[in-house]
Amino acid sequence: MRQILAPLHRDLPPTRLWTYGGAFPGPTIEARTGQGVAIEWPNELPAAHFLPIDHSLHGAEAGLPEARGVAHVHGAKTPPESDGYPEDWYAPGSSRTYFYPNGQEPAALWYHDHSMGINRLNIYAGMFGFFLVRDDVEDALNLPKGAYEIPLAICDRLLREDGSLYYPVSGDPAKPWVPEVFGDVMMANGKAFPFFNVEARKYRFRVLNACNGRFLNLSLANGQSFHQIGTDQGLLPSPVTLEATRLAPGERADLVIDFAGQAGKQIVMMNDSFSVMQFRVGPAKAPDTSALPASLRPVPRTPEASAVKTRPLSLIETMKMNGESRAMLLNNTPWHMPVTENPTLDSTEIWSFINTTDDSHPIHLHLVRFQILDRRRFEPYFYQTRGQILYTGAATPPAPEEAGWKDTVRADPKMVTRIIVRFEGYAGRYVWHCHVLEHEDNEMMRPYEVIAKEAPRG
Repeated sequence: MRQILAPLHRDLPPTRLWTYGGAFPGPTIEARTGQGVAIEWPNELPAAHFLPIDHSLHGAEAGLPEARGVAHVHGAKTPPESDGYPEDWYAPGSSRTYFYPNGQEPAALWYHDHSMGINRLNIYAGMFGFFLVRDDVEDALNLPKGAYEIPLAICDRLLREDGSLYYPVSGDPAKPWVPEVFGDVMMANGKAFPFFNVEARKYRFRVLNACNGRFLNLSLANGQSFHQIGTDQGLLPSPVTLEATRLAPGERADLVIDFAGQAGKQIVMMNDSFSVMQFRVGPAKAPDTSALPASLRPVPRTPEASAVKTRPLSLIETMKMNGESRAMLLNNTPWHMPVTENPTLDSTEIWSFINTTDDSHPIHLHLVRFQILDRRRFEPYFYQTRGQILYTGAATPPAPEEAGWKDTVRADPKMVTRIIVRFEGYAGRYVWHCHVLEHEDNEMMRPYEVIAKEAPRG
């Protein structure tokens, strides 16, 4: 963890950033299924933060070291002591070595800071990077690889004319937290408005939404379609043809874009009306021998009957008298209260996210992967006043591009979103939270405890 000065655009002075490994995004880590990796994460940051800390937030009280850090590999199945628990932060001059067993199928994971109360600031400052897990089965599919496989982290930032990062604050100096942050500059792999020289052939893009709060709706300005072949936790059963793909903060999409026949053209990737980056297509240097198989990887559906428990979990926003947001809560419960979600190791549960708010919340569970069952509209006022769910529409299954293994799910407003989860891997304490980082830092995060099964008595 290190501070650097780096140019984000050729016409701007260098920007102060906090990074992993002195790069923004951090170095891409590559691992293989079943081959464990130990990583040391030294904190070499300066003592003072350069973004505005809100000391009224839980875990960000005055007197704590400002440059706290702890790394979490998002989507990794890790023992709890290596998960990057938000309260396991450490100050400059210290380090931690975490072990990642990689006992999971290949996927595009990512690592980022997870420090309690300042996570949103550290990630906004630049503390994130890719962690790719591979295996022989995926290698044998002959998807585009090497120079034709591109990890692509997309984020938005607010920049001053001198190139420095601007992070907005409320009108209360004692409580500068704001409920969301949206930048006016889209960035791809740490550059503002970049171009990328591609050949007239297929490319694989491992796309990450690394925004604090912005949802991405990605498309190509020329109307060209592309294929989504994977999501958060790996490959889909088969490619899905799309003209746009939507990603909440923390979600990933594995895309194949074919530039064949486009030599000499300039194609812009858009996020709604924002330009993200430009592809400048040149001739192919050699024949394209990569493949886009009709079948990718089986994703067996987890039967609902296998669930031993269903947990209704509310998403709540508390308001001030003037209508401004005060805090976000999961199940109306602050972080410091006792654990209420305690699944048994190797058991399967259904979690139903009851979103009473006007926002869509990307909910991320550490340790596990899951499948989306459905979303269904309901009447929030009836639920809030009577504690009962009154459905107002039919259940909608996940879209084909969401039908793979997930670790982050979009819980849309005034909807009940159901997922089915098998809690396998390790017993111990983990967290589940909203991945809109401003929400997460202001109480929309809760611990959960995976309980080891009792040994049989004999």
